[in-house]
Amino acid sequence: MEQYAIWGGNPLVGEVEIGGAKNAALPILAASLLTDDTVLIDNMPDIRDINVLLDAMKGIGVVVERLGRHQVKINAAHIHTTAIEGEGIRKMRASYYFLGALLGKYKSASVGLPGGCEIGTRAIDQHIKGFKALGAKVRMEHGMIITEAIDLTGAHIFLDVVSVGATINLMMAAVLAEGLTVIENVAKEPHVVDVANFLNSMGANIKGAGTDVIRIRGVKSLHGSEYTVIPDQIEAGTFMMAAAITKGDVTVKNIIPKHLECISAKLKEIGCEVQDSDDAVRVVASRVLRGTQVKTMPYPGFPTDMQPQISVTLGLSAGTSIVRESIFENRFRYLEELSKMGANVTIEGNVAILEGVEKYEGAAISATDLRAGAALVLAALAAEGFSTVDHIHYIERGYEDFPEKLNGLGGHIKRVTNADELKRARLKVV
Repeated sequence: MEQYAIWGGNPLVGEVEIGGAKNAALPILAASLLTDDTVLIDNMPDIRDINVLLDAMKGIGVVVERLGRHQVKINAAHIHTTAIEGEGIRKMRASYYFLGALLGKYKSASVGLPGGCEIGTRAIDQHIKGFKALGAKVRMEHGMIITEAIDLTGAHIFLDVVSVGATINLMMAAVLAEGLTVIENVAKEPHVVDVANFLNSMGANIKGAGTDVIRIRGVKSLHGSEYTVIPDQIEAGTFMMAAAITKGDVTVKNIIPKHLECISAKLKEIGCEVQDSDDAVRVVASRVLRGTQVKTMPYPGFPTDMQPQISVTLGLSAGTSIVRESIFENRFRYLEELSKMGANVTIEGNVAILEGVEKYEGAAISATDLRAGAALVLAALAAEGFSTVDHIHYIERGYEDFPEKLNGLGGHIKRVTNADELKRARLKVV
């Protein structure tokens, strides 16, 4: 039994430091396989997904050396197999990044079909389409995706849908391909740009990351690099929403404000005070918040990974709010859990209608995925009374020291592993 035991009702106040971006760090680790030289990566988050990926890399012969909690040295000169499988890696969506990296370097890759959070269909058809355009053959066998090529040659690829994963995977596959690759209708998220910057730091020739069209001129080889991962946009946004949900005053440090503009805009719209500085943002919720409309969109639109957090916020905001989820079809499953806490919500297809309530009540709830789990923790911190959150392994996939950071802001949250610890937490016994 692993749970969070939470006493709610306290505004979160203070400062919190944001770590490296999970969604950048995972593909950057995979991209480090594209060179035989040593790569040093800093600001690496210490979370479950990262550690599973590093274990998978060790399993194929990569030398991984931890120089500190957030710094890792990698050398992939002696990879002995391009097949990656195992129970841990199959539970991760990011496992597919090994396809692009290994195919790009060795012209062969086999990876167990990816998993991750159950938030809807996340097909890899655009990845496969791109690999084939570059000259690879792709097949499925016994739950494995197998890609092989004699040579990879630059191609013109138009993605049918904007896909972060496909954009990154095709960049990695193309950096060592012969000639010019042009990828259109690409994702523009900050972590896409960060992976392109990392590849360029190793000698790749990638232009246009962050725009609609990426051009990649293949090079003969890549060299070592020292690189620092960008701050986590979604972790930062989560703590910004924590201030709004708990009627608090939180300064979120070590961030890139440009990456958070869509989140800041919505918080201002519902009545929060938002103050930006060079590498920090302060969110103050000192008055009754008001409802609004939100539609998730690819960057620079409102991110789907922030949809649960703002929905929890809007559940406590005056009036009617409408949230449209345009990316994943199963991303409202957590709202049934939020209803146990007193939220007034109706779901119609990909639309959630929230009638604001004055407060949430403590309840026993379960995380349904990574971001929804974090949002439900914030709801419990705002609620009146005691709550428990189950299935916290989802949350720990993507948030480092989540309870500790929340407690540092005045929250009361404890990770418990047995009935006795839960009883003590319920009684507020240290």
